[in-house]
Amino acid sequence: MTNTINWFQVGSTEPEQAKSFYGALFGWTFVSDPENDNYDLVRYPGSEIPVGGIARTEQAAQNHAVVFVEVANVGATVAEAERLGAKVVVPPITSASGLTFAHLADVSGNAFGVYSSPAA
Repeated sequence: MTNTINWFQVGSTEPEQAKSFYGALFGWTFVSDPENDNYDLVRYPGSEIPVGGIARTEQAAQNHAVVFVEVANVGATVAEAERLGAKVVVPPITSASGLTFAHLADVSGNAFGVYSSPAA
């Protein structure tokens, strides 16, 4: 569903502690991302598909929590966000599976991301 928040990412220098914390608190489970050795996919209890990720960061200053909005076209959304005053933090990237994403900062400096799923 486009234009909805349906992915999140938590970045941590202590990913095992983060997984232990969120697993105990919310019952989340984790599996390694087959495309990224520094990323674990998060599943909610009863969910068959990942809904978020835990990213390994190098320094505490890189720790973060960010939401991602699914959009129809990442490039067009990034261009419109810039026109409206956002800053591009990470320009659009497309993974080997076809997932495209970008990281932005809104007009108040708040971090968020946009992504589009691989074409079916």
